[in-house]
Amino acid sequence: MESITILYVEDELSLGKITSDTLKKNGFNVIWAKDGSEALEVILNSKIDIGVIDIMMPKLDGFNLVIEIRKKNNLLPILFLTARVLTEDVIKGFEIGGNDYLKKPFSIEELIIRIKELVKRNKISNPLNTYQIGKYIFNYTKMEITLKDQKISLTHRENEIIKCLYLKANEIVNRKEILIDLWGNDSYYNGRSLDVFITKIRKYFSEDPSITIKNIRGLGYKLIVS
Repeated sequence: MESITILYVEDELSLGKITSDTLKKNGFNVIWAKDGSEALEVILNSKIDIGVIDIMMPKLDGFNLVIEIRKKNNLLPILFLTARVLTEDVIKGFEIGGNDYLKKPFSIEELIIRIKELVKRNKISNPLNTYQIGKYIFNYTKMEITLKDQKISLTHRENEIIKCLYLKANEIVNRKEILIDLWGNDSYYNGRSLDVFITKIRKYFSEDPSITIKNIRGLGYKLIVS
């Protein structure tokens, strides 16, 4: 199974270290954020598969953090960790976009089972390779992007370029690698063709000002969703 990247949000340092280290020993990639504001930065700058989020935190609590996450990403699985036992808190967690919750204290074995199940369920429910990019929905299988009622059909190369940029969102995608993968070589003329495709793709996403595709001189491109 491909390694799962977890955003783990916990302000209690001893519990956070133990849980983070144990998850890593079990084969997970873990990004541990100590508060909600730090976690929001991770969401904007990293590709993750699931959020495991404590509710009671300083700066930005778990509920408000997930409200902010859902403005950017409706597809990311969210597992709340909570010491609260009130039914209304559990209901609120689901209403704002949580997918599951686990009460403290919890066993690491149960946490791992729930993480794997949520990630598996998310992949099954997304059989068409559908991804959210800002306000747009990118459907890789159907080769199209949509914004509300607006639908744009993509060519094969546009489709592949967008997926490549998305999978490395907020990271530099090497220009030469794109050219060799999609054109077979990195000749000058193929490079000019790629520039044209990038210009067209920028126009496709122009209705959402939070989306930027930057040229990184001498290196490649970076998809930024702020």
